[in-house]
Amino acid sequence: MKEEGRNKNLIFILHNSSFIIRRNCGFTLIEVLVSVAILSVVLAAIYSTFFLAQRAVEGMDESLVKLQGARRALDILRCELDSSFFREADANTLLQIKDRDSYGKSSSELTFTTFSVLQPGLSKVSYYVEEHDGSLNLFKKIEAPRTQEKAEGTEIIENLDAFSIEAKYHDQWVKTWDTDLNKNTPEEIRISLAFRLKDRTVTLSDIAKPRIDKPI
Repeated sequence: MKEEGRNKNLIFILHNSSFIIRRNCGFTLIEVLVSVAILSVVLAAIYSTFFLAQRAVEGMDESLVKLQGARRALDILRCELDSSFFREADANTLLQIKDRDSYGKSSSELTFTTFSVLQPGLSKVSYYVEEHDGSLNLFKKIEAPRTQEKAEGTEIIENLDAFSIEAKYHDQWVKTWDTDLNKNTPEEIRISLAFRLKDRTVTLSDIAKPRIDKPI
């Protein structure tokens, strides 16, 4: 036999000679506050982990973009030097490497004629470093060698630590070269780029070998 009696907040159940009282109300205010406090701590920990991971990913993406940009610029420069063109009888052709220094950092200046994919025919290409707001930036300029029209340089790499161009001469690396004096292009040209990537310095290097009018 089972009998139930009900008031506003309690249910009385008489079952098998046992008297059981059950609450028929919600959580108390203290229970709700404790639950909210625990949930807040858990959510704060989750959000902190999420934002830290997001900042790490964003920083990694920025570093990868800068590294890929520098690598691409180095590959383009090497290809242009591989295709550099000089004829002693043609005054419009040249290859010049000038040793420069900015705030104690190597800042070579390179000017040469080459067959570039960026415009038809022979091009006069210059790479040089300029200082802007305390940082060194690498610029590139492309001109037509047989006209007097001047072109403006385009910034290709920011925050350089060093830009070094060296030519191989008698099995030694030298920091200057002038086809007006040397009468030919070097057998090898070493390119070095150093730049800041977060809290460390990254250096990329490559070697170009001018091939036009050279024995295979």
